[in-house]
This record gives sequence, C-alpha cells and structure tokens, in this order.
Amino acid sequence: MTPARRQPKTAGPPAILLIEDTLSLQMVYRATLVNAGHKVVTATTAAEGFALFLQGAPGIVLLDLTLPDRDGLDLMQDILAHDPATHVIVITANGSINKAVEAMRAGAHEFLVKPFDELRFLSSIDNALNAPKAQAPRPRSIARQTPPPPEGAFIGSSQAMNRVQEKIASVAQSMATVFITGESGTGKELCALAVHKQSPRNNGPFIALNCGAIPAELLESEVFGHMKGSFTGAISDKIGAAAAADGGTLFLDEVCEMLPALQTKLLRFLQTSSVQPVGANRPHKVNVRIICATNRDPAEAVRLGQFREDLYYRLYVIPIHMPPLRDRGDDVIEIAEAALHRFAQEEGRRFTALSDEVRHLFQDLPWPGNVRQLLNVIRNVAVLYDGDKVQRHMLPEDLATHTPIDQPPQPSANLGHVASTLDGLLGRPLAEVEREIIEATIEMYEGSVPRAARVLDVSPSTIYRKLETWAKIPKL
Repeated sequence: MTPARRQPKTAGPPAILLIEDTLSLQMVYRATLVNAGHKVVTATTAAEGFALFLQGAPGIVLLDLTLPDRDGLDLMQDILAHDPATHVIVITANGSINKAVEAMRAGAHEFLVKPFDELRFLSSIDNALNAPKAQAPRPRSIARQTPPPPEGAFIGSSQAMNRVQEKIASVAQSMATVFITGESGTGKELCALAVHKQSPRNNGPFIALNCGAIPAELLESEVFGHMKGSFTGAISDKIGAAAAADGGTLFLDEVCEMLPALQTKLLRFLQTSSVQPVGANRPHKVNVRIICATNRDPAEAVRLGQFREDLYYRLYVIPIHMPPLRDRGDDVIEIAEAALHRFAQEEGRRFTALSDEVRHLFQDLPWPGNVRQLLNVIRNVAVLYDGDKVQRHMLPEDLATHTPIDQPPQPSANLGHVASTLDGLLGRPLAEVEREIIEATIEMYEGSVPRAARVLDVSPSTIYRKLETWAKIPKL
C-alpha cells in the first residue's frame, strides 16, 4: 500500500488510535495515516491499546480483532462502554467475516477486510471523521404525553395489519422462504425485518439488498462477492450479501428486477446453499434464510418471461401481502401522529396531534406513495412549521387537490361509446375481456390511469405494466 500525500489537517483533530499486533502492517497503516495528515498513536496489545484510549480519548479507533492478549471484540465493547461516541473501525482477515459482522452488530462503525487498498482505508477514516457523534436527545415538549415509538416499528390496528402480524408470527419460526408483495412504500422491508426479529435467527445478521437499485453488471458481485482481480476494478476481495448474511437472514428487495443470468445463479444458491464469488475456484456453504419482496405481480412477471418459473416456485413458499395505506382505515392517523411525535422531538417542535380537518383529509387521500409518502409529508411539516396541531395550510400544496376515496371520480361524457365497446364480452377469453374493460375504463375517465385504477381497485402500476405489454401485442 503506497501512501498518498494529502494536505495536513488543520486545528489539531483528535488522534487516531491504531491497535494492530502485526508490526509490519502497523507501520504501513501508520505511515498512510500520517501522510494523509492524521495524528496517530499505536499499540500492539489490547491492554496497551485500552490504556492509551483512556489517556487520550481518541475519536476513532482502528482495531484488529485478533490480538495476542485479548479478543478484539471484547476490547471494542469496553471502549464503547466507556465512550459510546467513539467510532471503532474493525480490521479482520478474510476468514473472520462472521466475527466482523458480529462486531458491526455490537456497535462498530465499519469493518475492513485484509487486504484492503489505501483509498478504501482513507475513505473509511474520512467517513468516521464526518459521521455525527452521539448527542444527548433534545428536550421533549412538556405537552407530549407519550414517548414516540421506535423508528421502524409496525404501527396500526386495522384488520388488514392484524392479519399481517399474525402471519409474521406464524412463519417466523420456520426456515421457509417468505415472499412479500405490495406497492412501493407499504413497508415490505419492515415486514422482512419483523420476520427476522421474531425468528430463532434474530441474533444473526439481517442483510438487505435492493436488486433494483444496483447496476445489473454489479449485482452478481453484490450478492455473491468477488475475488481480487476477477474483473476490472476488483482491487480487493469483496464479501457478498449472501455470505455476509451467514447465520441470519438475506432480504432481496425488488427481486423481480434480477437479470435472467443472475436468476439462474440465485436458483443454484437456493438449491445448494453454496456461494461462489466471482473469480473463485470453488463454492463454500452458508446458512441463510431468504426473504424476498417485489412491488410487481410476480406471477405476471413469470407469464411475461421476465422471471424464471422454477425460481418463482422456489421463492414463493410463504406469501405475505402488505396492504396499501388506503386500505388500512384509521391506521393512517395512528402512523401520522406517531411519526409527528418522533419528528417533532427530533426537530425541537411543539406538535402533539393533527387538527380535525387534517385528520379527515388524511383519511380521504389515496396515498399512492403509501406509508413512505405519509412520513415524508409529516417530516416536511415538522421541518417547516411549529405549533400544537398540524393545520391544513402547513401541508404540501400537492395534497390540496384530491378526490375523496368514498366518492368515485365522475366519468366523462363518452358513456355511449364505452357501453358499445363492452358489448359482446361473453364467450371471449378472459385476457381479452380484461383488456377491453381496463381500456374502456381509462377512456371513461379521459385517459387517467390513476382514476381508472381506483375504480377497478387495482394499483396504477399494474395497469401501466399491462398497457406496456399490450402495446407490443396487436389487438385481434
């Protein structure tokens, strides 16, 4: 690792404590940090390192997990118990990935797998320096009676969510693959995390990977990892999500976005429980539970040839459907006010509730972005305004115009033409009838897919996908 020169830091930043028992590596790491402008103190044993930590209170500790006199993980726990604001970056060899994952769960800021390159090394230091320190919570408003619920908790007492909770409780103890469906923003990852936390694997890692957010050419490396030199840019070994989840749960979000070639490798992984990183000569076994999710209709993706049928049947063992917010009744108020309490505390505001007008409005809105959209609205209000109750004028402008859910949109005047279009549906294939009805409903509402979707009680994204498919298939 060749040190790179940087401009010296100004105003004396806190020293970095480097605890590494291999003297040659310690010298290389120290030289790299010093040349980058950092102050460094070094130790070769856990006892020496902890003594230096107590003397200097460094903001960053670089800690090798394998030390001659003590387990590095135990030392890290003592460091964080003394000063929880310390950013500990753990260093581990390739064969100790499970220990690194355990360290992350115990409070480590980041981990580096030997060998690592200088850019990765210095980037980790910079990230730790720029990361916020632990702070005392802001004083809460004296008007708030109940503490805000933890972020990520399931909120809502509707029958739809009660059914979801019951299903989670019944499947959590199993090793069966769970397939979560639902529109974007309904809480599919939260559902997956709930399954993990209620399972016997709750002490293992929960690794989430969004298959739709990673470039196709990098997805295989992200899932299965790669070896140094296996392709251009592979400058060090990389552990994939499947191996990182060993002993825990791997959550594959937007799984229907996987390319066919990677679907084949995922199927092989499910059949063998073996991972073979890109460039590796042989696979190795892992113990992982799979949970996957999509906002698409997986059966339709199979029908269109976009998702392997055998993979679909391998994954679609225990289905859980997350209901859209518009179907959850008063849950929208419970979620909004719980979020309001949390965001008001974070922003130092006095909000305690929604006004009656806003409550009625929230119950009428269709919420196409579901819970994610609702949380964004509440965050927007908490940042921009203050008061005891959220008033309508505080809401984003795009919520001002809406069609109440209990009042169907008024159709256009093309009823005669539409009625004639629907004549003679009996005796025709169901796929043709479906197409006729959807297209006629869209025409009835002057080309508005969202309005047609609400009348037909389906997601707008479902209609858009069907329209895209039909555009390639001429009508008979």
